[in-house]
Amino acid sequence: MIGALVFAGLTVSVMSTLGTPLIPTIAQAQHVSLETAQWMLTVTLLVGAIATPVLGRLGDGPQRRTVLIFTLAMTLLGSVVAATSTHFVQLLIGRALQGIGYGTVPLAIALVREHAHGERQRSGIATLSITVAVGAGLGFPVTGLIAQVLDFHAAFWFGALFAAGATLAVILLVPKAGGRARAIALDVPGALLLAGGLAALLLAISQGETLGWGSVTVVVCFALAFALLATWTRVELRRADPLVDLRLVSQRAIVGANIAALLLAMGMYIAMSLVNRLMQTPESTGYGFSASLVTTGLMLLPLSLGSLVSQQITRRVIARYGIRVVLPAGALIVAATLVWLALMHGHLFDVAIATALLGIGIGCSFAAMPALIVASVPAERTGSATSLNQVLRSVGGALGSAVGVAVLSAHHPAGLAFPEESGYTVAFLAGAVVCVATAALAILLAPPRKVADEVEAEVGDASEQLLMEEVAVGAGIGPSVFDGEESRGQGPRIPFENSPGGSLSASRREAAEAAR
Repeated sequence: MIGALVFAGLTVSVMSTLGTPLIPTIAQAQHVSLETAQWMLTVTLLVGAIATPVLGRLGDGPQRRTVLIFTLAMTLLGSVVAATSTHFVQLLIGRALQGIGYGTVPLAIALVREHAHGERQRSGIATLSITVAVGAGLGFPVTGLIAQVLDFHAAFWFGALFAAGATLAVILLVPKAGGRARAIALDVPGALLLAGGLAALLLAISQGETLGWGSVTVVVCFALAFALLATWTRVELRRADPLVDLRLVSQRAIVGANIAALLLAMGMYIAMSLVNRLMQTPESTGYGFSASLVTTGLMLLPLSLGSLVSQQITRRVIARYGIRVVLPAGALIVAATLVWLALMHGHLFDVAIATALLGIGIGCSFAAMPALIVASVPAERTGSATSLNQVLRSVGGALGSAVGVAVLSAHHPAGLAFPEESGYTVAFLAGAVVCVATAALAILLAPPRKVADEVEAEVGDASEQLLMEEVAVGAGIGPSVFDGEESRGQGPRIPFENSPGGSLSASRREAAEAAR
């Protein structure tokens, strides 16, 4: 089951990697400008940001498996529509349908929490939390190869095959709900307000560089986003059954995880977008590599390897130093990576080392975020709480890409085909500053001692057994950080209660000690 859900989670990465490398190819094949072709990314991001909170809330009900299958089916349909496209509008429709796949990871996390227990639950959720980073590093080389050797339609057929496999795996391997979860009454006003606010915000961010940050359209979009999101906040606080329970997610541990998601995604996408451009910049500029799409994709492969390694690092850091250290440490690793790229990006080896370190930093941080969220919310709010975190990662990614492009544009003298090298240096350093600020905020918003103690106690209970099991069955791919539901037949584990800020009672601690 866990493998099927991780497979499903990787669809988000596959759909995203079908965008960036293909933009120049599609612009040429469809006879549109690069700015117009950029809507391939924008429309997917818009639909994903709008659909994810709604799908996450629906995933809090008894039909979360059905909702996940629907999400994957829409992603499959979008891939087929794009793969068979004969004009640019049809291609955009396909990419819009693919954006529904952004809701996959929160739904998969909710299903893991429902059906898995003990270490399988912890490692499953931790692995799902980094599927975007892992899949991006794996997907870019494949997409680049397809775009370089075959027609761009073949890349979307690849996405269709991937989505079909994920859909089939979920249907065959993920069990239906066994309990009597309460049916969900969807908060339609909240969904419409949030959708409008996010759409306006992401439109302003994505079109700011093209239209000008001071243009009337961009300013109006920002103002509309502020008004709609402010209204949404007021409406949600007054509803008995809101789309996103803002009182619940206002807990310090969740606020820290969500702010870190936004800012670290900015740092990650500044690095990824600039590395992508740097690699394909001609050598004649004095700093580029004239790399092909395949080579560019291969330079992002260490990102996946670093993300996978980070899981074992995270477990050991939590066991020794505590959960409160993980988020700021991960942010500082990403900051150090961006400083490395700012100062040393003249050789392929430098770039490869940097992307590997980026994967470690992002992996450590992203693996800790769901630990803090799931430990602080009841099981019936897992989907909506984690979907908000996913949306903030998407917004942060859009901001990061926009910041990187804006800085390069500021260092692009008129009459030159490419920006000056100093633009990359400044942009990487700007990302490093964002990540240092993330580390500082993560320290200020560290989870309360009670929540941290529960997470660390769970790690301590399982660490010795997991070290033995890793060698035997290779199961330890995620940090042992939490147990969202009560373990069944797991011996002396100490699970979290399924309530916000659930605490371990003294009697249960004593019982566990006696059992050991």
